[in-house]
Amino acid sequence: MENQTLFLEAYDKMERWLAMPTLSPKLKRELKTLEERLEKNSGDSEAREDFYDRFYKDLDFGTGGLRGILGAGTNRMNIYTVRRVTQGFANYLRERYKDSKKPLAVALAYDSRHLSQRFALEAGGVLVANGFRAYLYPELMPTPALSFAVRHYSCCGGIMITASHNPSNYNGFKAYNEEGCQVNLTEAEDIIAAINKVDIFDGPKTLPLDWELFSEGIVSGEGKESFLDVIPQEVNDAYFEAVKKTRVGITCDKLSVVYTPLNGTGNKPVRRILDEIGIKNVYVVPEQELPDGNFPTCSYPNPEKEEALQKGLECCSGACTADLLLATDPDCDRLGIAVKQEDKTTGAISYPRMTGNEIGVLLLDFLCKHKTLPDRAVAMKTIVSTKMADAIAAKNGIEMRTVLTGFKFIGEQIGFLEKDGEEERFFFGFEESYGFLAGSYVRDKDAVNAAMLVCEAAAAYKEEGKTLIGRMEELYREYGYFVNDLVEFGFAGALGMQQMEQIMYALRKEKKTDIIGCAVTEISDYKTSERWIVDPSEKEGGRSQLINLPPSDVLEYVLADGSSLTVRPSGTEPKIKIYLSAKAETAEKSKIVIEKMKNEVQEWVKI
Repeated sequence: MENQTLFLEAYDKMERWLAMPTLSPKLKRELKTLEERLEKNSGDSEAREDFYDRFYKDLDFGTGGLRGILGAGTNRMNIYTVRRVTQGFANYLRERYKDSKKPLAVALAYDSRHLSQRFALEAGGVLVANGFRAYLYPELMPTPALSFAVRHYSCCGGIMITASHNPSNYNGFKAYNEEGCQVNLTEAEDIIAAINKVDIFDGPKTLPLDWELFSEGIVSGEGKESFLDVIPQEVNDAYFEAVKKTRVGITCDKLSVVYTPLNGTGNKPVRRILDEIGIKNVYVVPEQELPDGNFPTCSYPNPEKEEALQKGLECCSGACTADLLLATDPDCDRLGIAVKQEDKTTGAISYPRMTGNEIGVLLLDFLCKHKTLPDRAVAMKTIVSTKMADAIAAKNGIEMRTVLTGFKFIGEQIGFLEKDGEEERFFFGFEESYGFLAGSYVRDKDAVNAAMLVCEAAAAYKEEGKTLIGRMEELYREYGYFVNDLVEFGFAGALGMQQMEQIMYALRKEKKTDIIGCAVTEISDYKTSERWIVDPSEKEGGRSQLINLPPSDVLEYVLADGSSLTVRPSGTEPKIKIYLSAKAETAEKSKIVIEKMKNEVQEWVKI
């Protein structure tokens, strides 16, 4: 049951919204209907829960921005929360660069989700009203293109309107720094402090913008340098040239591909890059080709999930006999694939999917073999990504840097290299959640880049009579069978956040000594930056080591057999994610370990 005082405070907030004469008619109808339900039946638990979830807090600006359900309320994505967070972001940028000669300029882009274009214009209107120069793409574009535009125009920040791969009732607001990287932890804290000073209705300065006027490039504000500019085609062309500079140069004209943009932003850019590297036989899944924020054939447009690839797989198993299925998420920064396999005995054709870890390992190995390594080459991955990549990097003399979960930490490391004049050392980076990047032209994962490289790798191995899966099997035999899996537990509403906190607290308090009957040899608590090494020969049974990474709510357990489990509340969804990893001499043995861990962790989330 919700706290009565908090309930009344939330009700006062709703009443204030309903009293606003400028409130959007659609949002007003939404709240009025909810209010009528509450007044008609105060015991309507569904209505009470819906209302309370909308107003019990402000929508969280997390480590990279906002992400939430569309609708009326302080804990929802709507034009008022977008204006408020943009005003806070503008205030933060103005203060940060008050003594700098850097111009106050921000780049903006948006994806295919409901209200994305409107939210981008709202953000642009706030920026222009605050004396900023803003650059906005005239059509939906991938997230990495936003990162590129920030760097191209030497902006002090960037805004991407997207909820990535969340369901269709979500949208979001990603904030980027001057390097074209999602804001780091310190920057996020300062932005949050600035947002908290802005009243949702009275705080934002805003300039109403009309899309037709914007597309003609004639929108301006009061200040001499205050404009909302259309980003021209030349910038888009420069982005593609930067992507192509990272290619290996493999001839791809014999490759055939099925591609699905999952009704997102990838349709034009991915098809363009495939065409420019010589792939003429490209079949696009018709139901998922055009932008559609409803995602009608796929309720969860995440290329990590089999459901998202189902229509593409149907195309592959039909008249089309493509070598490869490619799928990108709505903002086109993640890439999923399935690979044609033919049974040598029966001749039967199948299209098994590959995991993000497998794609990352394949691309790292492929680039090592087909590109000249830079001096003191650096590769990067996240703490929940496969340790198989460490072994490949070591064999090729590459430094592997392991960072916190989230591609922005890879982007941050590229920025550190750039500050030292060594950005050319960056060779390749990936995360298990299907994010990949070769080249330092952006500071975020790039599915356009990844699609190009995957196709080059597939074409190269096709010439050798292999598939990507065949090459992956060779790597497993060489480095060991690293099997990884992910278990997710969802928690809804205000109570869900409390449950997640309780679970993490209980795990920290318990200090597990064995998992699946195997001794725990290391426990890493990234929140306290401490790693405990179990060692019976030590006086206290072990020793403590410092984790030299920013604090993060993550627990990692390493077992005596080399297996590991990493527990992390999602930074973008109401979920706890548990990453499982096993290594053995055969795939079957590794899978047995994974299944045992899956069964045990079910008990961890029961509260």
